Amino acid sequence: MATCDAKARATLEQVFGCHPFAVRDCLERNFAPKLHAYPESLFLVVHAPLAGELGQVHLLELDEFISRHFLITVHGPLGAGVPLQSALQETQLVRARLDSGRLRPNTSAELSHAIVSSIALRQEDYVSSLAGRVAILERQLLGGGPIDTEQTLEELFRIRHELLTVRTMGAESREVYARMVGIARFLPEDARVYVDDLVDRLDRVRSLCDGEKEFLQGILDYHQSRTTTKMNMAMERLALITAVGLPITAIAGIYGMNVIVSDGTRPAHLAFVVAFMLAVSGLMLRYARRQGWW
Repeated sequence: MATCDAKARATLEQVFGCHPFAVRDCLERNFAPKLHAYPESLFLVVHAPLAGELGQVHLLELDEFISRHFLITVHGPLGAGVPLQSALQETQLVRARLDSGRLRPNTSAELSHAIVSSIALRQEDYVSSLAGRVAILERQLLGGGPIDTEQTLEELFRIRHELLTVRTMGAESREVYARMVGIARFLPEDARVYVDDLVDRLDRVRSLCDGEKEFLQGILDYHQSRTTTKMNMAMERLALITAVGLPITAIAGIYGMNVIVSDGTRPAHLAFVVAFMLAVSGLMLRYARRQGWW
């Protein structure tokens, strides 16, 4: 295992000096998986997810040189603030299994399979953690209690962004391994079994993300529909109040400006006008009731 520092650069240029594009890809960040085939080796780029702040998903890059007799892994470069220990998680786990004797690979392809299987497992675990957050939001929305609409929508869109990122990561890695079947002619026949298994596991990651994204979209549609319905009901009530009060306002305005010219209040006259206003309002309410407005 190596990281992309000066020592790693010298090692890579010494061992793979005839593959300058692969060395360049090891020293630069790659935001999409890659596969380069050479006469005696394969160069592979895959990514593992790491949760960041505000819905950001860090891409932990793993570069692999796979040959008949050896496997070299290169980690990084990493994004700002990403600890190296997170990038080394899968390779250190496989190394611990090797040291304990629980893993005894016969080929470099089998060893690479163990590492990338751990990456696929990390992707699945990430989707599972997102599914837990979706379940919490679902309970909040279906509970019927007061919620912070802005905060809820922000959390929903963050989760959808993370699902989309992991889904893209798994789908692109799956296509890389599907391509490997056709070009890795130097690999032993039993190595195809490991490649097919990784294609299946990465395809499962993509399917899990699709299912959760569809479920999340359903929750988002429900929340937006409920919010829109509440707003429509509120607007209907406000329109009804305006319709009932409009005749009273019109009568009061016209009557007050053009009819009343006496210096004192006439109780009987005032009572008649008020009764007439209430009668008009009652007729408006009755009409609105018959129309089903309330």
